[in-house]
Amino acid sequence: MQFETVGVVGLGLMGRGIATVLVAHKFRVVAIDPNQESHSLAKQHIETSLKDLNGEAPALWQERFQAATDFSLLADCQFVIESIPEEPELKQRVLRQVEEVVAPHVPIATNTSALPISLLQSTCQHSQRVIGMHWAEPCHLTRFLEVIRGQQTDDPTTQATIHLGTQMGKDPTVVKRDVPGFIVNRLAYAMYREAFWLLENGVADVETIDRAFTNAISVWADIAGPFRWMDMTGLAAYGQAMQRLFPELSREQTVPQTMQQLVASGAQGTANGRGFYNYTPEEAAQWRERWVANAQRARHLADSISSPEQDLA
Repeated sequence: MQFETVGVVGLGLMGRGIATVLVAHKFRVVAIDPNQESHSLAKQHIETSLKDLNGEAPALWQERFQAATDFSLLADCQFVIESIPEEPELKQRVLRQVEEVVAPHVPIATNTSALPISLLQSTCQHSQRVIGMHWAEPCHLTRFLEVIRGQQTDDPTTQATIHLGTQMGKDPTVVKRDVPGFIVNRLAYAMYREAFWLLENGVADVETIDRAFTNAISVWADIAGPFRWMDMTGLAAYGQAMQRLFPELSREQTVPQTMQQLVASGAQGTANGRGFYNYTPEEAAQWRERWVANAQRARHLADSISSPEQDLA
Protein backbone atom coordinates (compact mmCIF):
# COMPACT_ATOMS: atom_id res chain seq x y z
CA MET A 1 0.00 0.00 0.00
CA GLN A 2 2.14 2.84 -1.30
CA PHE A 3 0.40 6.08 -2.18
CA GLU A 4 1.94 8.39 -4.76
CA THR A 5 -0.80 10.81 -5.86
CA VAL A 6 -3.17 12.37 -3.32
CA GLY A 7 -6.01 14.79 -3.95
CA VAL A 8 -6.78 17.75 -1.70
CA VAL A 9 -10.15 19.49 -2.10
CA GLY A 10 -10.19 22.96 -0.57
CA LEU A 11 -7.19 25.28 -0.19
CA GLY A 12 -8.15 27.28 2.87
CA LEU A 13 -5.78 27.43 5.84
CA MET A 14 -6.04 23.73 6.68
CA GLY A 15 -6.10 22.61 3.07
CA ARG A 16 -2.91 24.56 2.37
CA GLY A 17 -1.32 22.96 5.42
CA ILE A 18 -2.34 19.46 4.34
CA ALA A 19 -0.96 20.09 0.85
CA THR A 20 2.31 21.26 2.42
CA VAL A 21 2.66 18.04 4.41
CA LEU A 22 2.04 15.93 1.32
CA VAL A 23 4.44 17.88 -0.87
CA ALA A 24 7.10 17.79 1.87
CA HIS A 25 6.87 14.00 1.92
CA LYS A 26 7.30 13.71 -1.85
CA PHE A 27 3.68 12.98 -2.81
CA ARG A 28 2.23 14.32 -6.02
CA VAL A 29 -0.67 16.56 -5.03
CA VAL A 30 -3.73 17.44 -7.10
CA ALA A 31 -5.44 20.33 -5.28
CA ILE A 32 -8.94 21.45 -6.25
CA ASP A 33 -10.40 24.82 -5.28
CA PRO A 34 -12.83 26.99 -7.28
CA ASN A 35 -11.10 30.17 -6.12
CA GLN A 36 -8.03 30.97 -8.22
CA GLU A 37 -6.69 33.25 -5.50
CA SER A 38 -6.53 30.24 -3.17
CA HIS A 39 -4.13 28.58 -5.61
CA SER A 40 -1.62 31.41 -5.27
CA LEU A 41 -2.02 31.56 -1.50
CA ALA A 42 -1.43 27.82 -1.28
CA LYS A 43 1.81 28.05 -3.24
CA GLN A 44 3.02 30.89 -1.02
CA HIS A 45 2.09 28.90 2.09
CA ILE A 46 3.88 25.77 0.87
CA GLU A 47 7.04 27.67 -0.04
CA THR A 48 7.16 29.46 3.31
CA SER A 49 6.36 26.36 5.34
CA LEU A 50 8.90 24.15 3.58
CA LYS A 51 11.59 26.51 4.82
CA ASP A 52 10.69 25.35 8.33
CA LEU A 53 11.52 21.82 7.22
CA ASN A 54 14.15 21.30 4.57
CA GLY A 55 14.39 24.48 2.52
CA GLU A 56 13.68 22.62 -0.72
CA ALA A 57 14.00 24.72 -3.86
CA PRO A 58 10.64 25.82 -5.34
CA ALA A 59 11.45 24.28 -8.70
CA LEU A 60 11.47 20.83 -7.14
CA TRP A 61 8.27 20.87 -5.07
CA GLN A 62 6.28 22.80 -7.68
CA GLU A 63 6.67 19.86 -10.04
CA ARG A 64 4.67 17.77 -7.56
CA PHE A 65 1.90 20.31 -6.91
CA GLN A 66 -1.00 20.97 -9.26
CA ALA A 67 -3.78 23.43 -8.34
CA ALA A 68 -6.94 23.44 -10.44
CA THR A 69 -10.71 23.96 -10.39
CA ASP A 70 -11.79 20.82 -12.29
CA PHE A 71 -12.80 17.85 -10.09
CA SER A 72 -12.17 15.44 -12.96
CA LEU A 73 -8.42 15.88 -12.41
CA LEU A 74 -8.80 13.80 -9.24
CA ALA A 75 -9.43 10.69 -11.35
CA ASP A 76 -5.90 9.29 -10.93
CA CYS A 77 -5.64 9.98 -7.20
CA GLN A 78 -5.14 7.01 -4.89
CA PHE A 79 -6.47 8.91 -1.86
CA VAL A 80 -8.46 12.14 -1.54
CA ILE A 81 -8.66 14.52 1.42
CA GLU A 82 -11.53 17.02 1.52
CA SER A 83 -10.85 20.14 3.59
CA ILE A 84 -13.61 22.70 3.12
CA PRO A 85 -15.62 24.76 5.67
CA GLU A 86 -17.44 22.90 8.47
CA GLU A 87 -20.88 22.96 6.84
CA PRO A 88 -22.46 19.48 6.69
CA GLU A 89 -24.52 19.91 3.53
CA LEU A 90 -21.62 21.51 1.67
CA LYS A 91 -19.28 18.72 2.71
CA GLN A 92 -21.80 16.07 1.69
CA ARG A 93 -22.17 17.68 -1.73
CA VAL A 94 -18.41 17.87 -2.28
CA LEU A 95 -17.89 14.28 -1.13
CA ARG A 96 -20.41 13.16 -3.75
CA GLN A 97 -18.58 15.22 -6.39
CA VAL A 98 -15.34 13.44 -5.48
CA GLU A 99 -17.07 10.06 -5.68
CA GLU A 100 -18.18 10.77 -9.23
CA VAL A 101 -14.59 10.94 -10.51
CA VAL A 102 -12.46 8.58 -8.40
CA ALA A 103 -12.42 4.79 -8.50
CA PRO A 104 -14.85 3.01 -6.11
CA HIS A 105 -12.03 1.67 -3.91
CA VAL A 106 -10.26 5.03 -3.38
CA PRO A 107 -10.49 6.21 0.25
CA ILE A 108 -11.98 9.67 0.78
CA ALA A 109 -11.16 11.49 4.02
CA THR A 110 -13.02 14.50 5.35
CA ASN A 111 -11.02 16.93 7.47
CA THR A 112 -13.16 18.04 10.40
CA SER A 113 -12.71 18.89 14.06
CA ALA A 114 -16.27 18.24 15.17
CA LEU A 115 -18.75 17.08 12.50
CA PRO A 116 -20.01 13.46 12.74
CA ILE A 117 -18.37 11.30 10.10
CA SER A 118 -21.45 9.05 10.09
CA LEU A 119 -23.55 12.02 9.00
CA LEU A 120 -21.14 13.10 6.26
CA GLN A 121 -20.81 9.62 4.79
CA SER A 122 -24.55 8.88 4.93
CA THR A 123 -25.29 10.39 1.50
CA CYS A 124 -22.32 8.82 -0.28
CA GLN A 125 -22.62 6.00 -2.77
CA HIS A 126 -19.74 4.06 -1.21
CA SER A 127 -19.98 5.21 2.41
CA GLN A 128 -17.62 2.49 3.64
CA ARG A 129 -14.63 4.27 2.05
CA VAL A 130 -15.34 7.63 3.74
CA ILE A 131 -13.38 8.40 6.91
CA GLY A 132 -12.56 11.36 9.10
CA MET A 133 -9.22 13.11 9.50
CA HIS A 134 -8.64 15.74 12.18
CA TRP A 135 -5.49 17.79 11.61
CA ALA A 136 -3.83 20.43 13.77
CA GLU A 137 -1.97 23.61 12.88
CA PRO A 138 0.81 24.05 12.02
CA CYS A 139 0.12 20.96 9.91
CA HIS A 140 3.66 20.58 8.60
CA LEU A 141 5.22 20.48 12.09
CA THR A 142 2.81 18.55 14.32
CA ARG A 143 2.72 14.77 14.65
CA PHE A 144 -1.00 14.92 15.48
CA LEU A 145 -3.58 13.23 13.27
CA GLU A 146 -6.89 11.78 14.44
CA VAL A 147 -8.41 9.11 12.19
CA ILE A 148 -12.16 8.83 12.83
CA ARG A 149 -14.28 5.88 11.81
CA GLY A 150 -17.88 6.56 10.86
CA GLN A 151 -20.54 3.91 11.39
CA GLN A 152 -20.06 2.66 7.82
CA THR A 153 -16.27 3.00 7.53
CA ASP A 154 -14.63 -0.35 6.78
CA ASP A 155 -11.31 -1.80 7.98
CA PRO A 156 -9.41 -1.43 4.66
CA THR A 157 -10.21 2.30 4.57
CA THR A 158 -9.06 2.71 8.17
CA GLN A 159 -5.82 0.85 7.54
CA ALA A 160 -5.17 2.84 4.36
CA THR A 161 -5.65 6.11 6.22
CA ILE A 162 -3.34 5.05 9.03
CA HIS A 163 -0.76 4.06 6.45
CA LEU A 164 -0.99 7.38 4.62
CA GLY A 165 -0.71 9.24 7.92
CA THR A 166 2.44 7.32 8.76
CA GLN A 167 3.87 8.03 5.30
CA MET A 168 3.25 11.73 5.99
CA GLY A 169 5.28 11.60 9.20
CA LYS A 170 2.24 11.68 11.49
CA ASP A 171 1.46 9.53 14.52
CA PRO A 172 -2.17 8.57 13.72
CA THR A 173 -4.60 7.97 16.58
CA VAL A 174 -7.74 6.01 15.71
CA VAL A 175 -11.11 7.13 17.06
CA LYS A 176 -13.13 3.92 17.07
CA ARG A 177 -16.49 5.55 17.94
CA ASP A 178 -17.78 8.58 16.09
CA VAL A 179 -18.45 10.72 19.19
CA PRO A 180 -18.75 14.56 19.10
CA GLY A 181 -15.35 16.20 19.49
CA PHE A 182 -13.45 12.93 18.97
CA ILE A 183 -10.56 12.51 21.48
CA VAL A 184 -8.51 15.67 21.67
CA ASN A 185 -11.33 18.22 21.51
CA ARG A 186 -13.31 16.45 24.22
CA LEU A 187 -10.28 16.69 26.50
CA ALA A 188 -9.56 20.27 25.47
CA TYR A 189 -13.09 21.62 25.88
CA ALA A 190 -13.39 20.08 29.34
CA MET A 191 -10.30 22.12 30.21
CA TYR A 192 -11.67 25.30 28.56
CA ARG A 193 -14.91 24.99 30.51
CA GLU A 194 -13.08 24.67 33.81
CA ALA A 195 -10.81 27.61 32.93
CA PHE A 196 -13.89 29.79 32.42
CA TRP A 197 -15.37 28.61 35.72
CA LEU A 198 -12.19 29.66 37.54
CA LEU A 199 -12.24 33.04 35.78
CA GLU A 200 -15.91 33.84 36.22
CA ASN A 201 -15.98 32.74 39.85
CA GLY A 202 -13.12 35.02 40.81
CA VAL A 203 -10.59 32.29 41.58
CA ALA A 204 -7.91 33.90 39.37
CA ASP A 205 -7.54 36.22 36.39
CA VAL A 206 -6.81 35.20 32.79
CA GLU A 207 -3.05 35.70 33.00
CA THR A 208 -2.75 33.75 36.26
CA ILE A 209 -4.79 30.80 34.97
CA ASP A 210 -2.70 30.68 31.79
CA ARG A 211 0.57 30.89 33.72
CA ALA A 212 -0.40 28.19 36.21
CA PHE A 213 -1.54 25.86 33.44
CA THR A 214 1.61 26.39 31.37
CA ASN A 215 3.94 25.83 34.32
CA ALA A 216 2.16 22.60 35.27
CA ILE A 217 1.33 20.96 31.95
CA SER A 218 4.60 21.79 30.19
CA VAL A 219 6.42 19.48 32.61
CA TRP A 220 4.83 16.37 31.13
CA ALA A 221 2.55 16.99 28.14
CA ASP A 222 5.35 16.54 25.56
CA ILE A 223 6.11 13.02 26.76
CA ALA A 224 2.98 11.61 28.41
CA GLY A 225 -0.79 11.69 28.23
CA PRO A 226 -3.14 11.83 31.23
CA PHE A 227 -3.14 8.08 31.90
CA ARG A 228 0.65 7.76 31.70
CA TRP A 229 1.00 10.82 33.93
CA MET A 230 -1.23 9.28 36.61
CA ASP A 231 0.83 6.08 36.42
CA MET A 232 4.02 8.06 36.93
CA THR A 233 2.88 10.26 39.80
CA GLY A 234 0.91 8.19 42.29
CA LEU A 235 -2.09 6.42 40.82
CA ALA A 236 -3.93 5.81 44.09
CA ALA A 237 -3.78 9.48 45.05
CA TYR A 238 -5.67 10.42 41.89
CA GLY A 239 -8.49 8.08 42.81
CA GLN A 240 -8.79 9.76 46.20
CA ALA A 241 -8.69 13.24 44.66
CA MET A 242 -11.39 12.30 42.13
CA GLN A 243 -13.80 11.45 44.94
CA ARG A 244 -13.42 14.92 46.37
CA LEU A 245 -12.99 16.98 43.20
CA PHE A 246 -15.28 15.52 40.55
CA PRO A 247 -18.47 16.73 42.28
CA GLU A 248 -16.99 20.25 42.37
CA LEU A 249 -16.11 20.56 38.68
CA SER A 250 -18.13 22.70 36.31
CA ARG A 251 -21.17 21.17 34.64
CA GLU A 252 -22.07 24.32 32.71
CA GLN A 253 -24.03 23.57 29.53
CA THR A 254 -24.00 27.03 27.93
CA VAL A 255 -21.29 29.20 26.38
CA PRO A 256 -19.62 31.22 29.19
CA GLN A 257 -20.70 34.85 29.46
CA THR A 258 -17.13 36.05 29.05
CA MET A 259 -16.83 34.23 25.75
CA GLN A 260 -20.21 35.46 24.52
CA GLN A 261 -19.28 39.06 25.28
CA LEU A 262 -15.88 38.79 23.57
CA VAL A 263 -17.32 37.27 20.42
CA ALA A 264 -20.18 39.78 20.31
CA SER A 265 -17.67 42.64 20.57
CA GLY A 266 -15.89 41.44 17.41
CA ALA A 267 -12.80 40.13 19.17
CA GLN A 268 -10.81 37.61 17.09
CA GLY A 269 -7.72 37.15 19.22
CA THR A 270 -4.39 37.59 17.47
CA ALA A 271 -6.19 37.89 14.12
CA ASN A 272 -7.35 41.43 14.96
CA GLY A 273 -5.43 42.20 18.12
CA ARG A 274 -8.33 41.81 20.57
CA GLY A 275 -9.12 38.78 22.69
CA PHE A 276 -8.45 37.76 26.27
CA TYR A 277 -5.28 39.81 25.72
CA ASN A 278 -4.58 42.77 23.42
CA TYR A 279 -1.91 42.48 20.72
CA THR A 280 -0.07 44.82 18.43
CA PRO A 281 0.61 43.35 14.96
CA GLU A 282 4.21 42.80 16.06
CA GLU A 283 3.14 40.97 19.21
CA ALA A 284 0.72 38.77 17.26
CA ALA A 285 3.55 37.85 14.88
CA GLN A 286 5.84 37.09 17.80
CA TRP A 287 3.29 34.74 19.36
CA ARG A 288 2.89 32.96 16.02
CA GLU A 289 6.68 32.57 15.82
CA ARG A 290 6.78 31.17 19.36
CA TRP A 291 4.02 28.71 18.47
CA VAL A 292 5.88 27.47 15.38
CA ALA A 293 9.19 27.23 17.27
CA ASN A 294 7.53 25.27 20.07
CA ALA A 295 5.90 22.90 17.58
CA GLN A 296 9.32 22.30 16.06
CA ARG A 297 10.84 21.57 19.47
CA ALA A 298 8.02 19.20 20.35
CA ARG A 299 8.41 17.40 17.02
CA HIS A 300 12.19 17.12 17.44
CA LEU A 301 11.74 15.78 20.97
CA ALA A 302 9.21 13.16 19.86
CA ASP A 303 11.40 12.13 16.93
CA SER A 304 14.58 11.92 18.99
CA ILE A 305 13.44 9.85 21.97
CA SER A 306 12.12 6.31 22.02
CA SER A 307 9.71 4.88 24.55
CA PRO A 308 10.99 2.57 27.29
CA GLU A 309 9.10 -0.26 25.58
CA GLN A 310 11.16 0.33 22.40
CA ASP A 311 14.38 0.44 24.43
CA LEU A 312 13.56 -2.95 25.92
CA ALA A 313 12.60 -4.53 22.59
